[in-house]
Amino acid sequence: CSQPHPPGQIWANSFLPNEIERKEHNLKAYYQEKGSNLLVDYVQAELKDGSRIVVETEHWVAVVPYWAAWPFETMLLPKTHIRRMCELNDEQRDDLAMAIKKFTSRYDNLFQCSFPYSMGWHYAPFFEEGTDVDHWQLHALFYPPLLRSSTIRKFMVGYEMLA
Repeated sequence: CSQPHPPGQIWANSFLPNEIERKEHNLKAYYQEKGSNLLVDYVQAELKDGSRIVVETEHWVAVVPYWAAWPFETMLLPKTHIRRMCELNDEQRDDLAMAIKKFTSRYDNLFQCSFPYSMGWHYAPFFEEGTDVDHWQLHALFYPPLLRSSTIRKFMVGYEMLA
């Protein structure tokens, strides 16, 4: 992706990509140690602190994670435990659309331009039936290529960034 363009991709693998495999290991370890979901706990901590919240709606919160590696990197998470997109009810889906609109409008207003970004959803993998995935939390990651202005860009490829 060396040139800006509006693609859409859906990936389906028979294996867990590196980032997802690391996340699976870490989320599961936290769940086994603490008995709670790491990202659900993280959302509650961010809501309590409030300093890294970019957008908050009734059901969703967009935050700049404290571990962000890229300028303007953000994470969009539901406020309740939801493992996969198919678990959202109508109200949560409608609110998700509103949260993304508010959130991306903030991006656009930052440098007064149509703000490009790579976005990807992470959710509980589909293992064998009956496999416990309660340690997973649905979330989206946003990686904008703008570094310090609308003209200084670093283009990243979606699969390599999100998988």
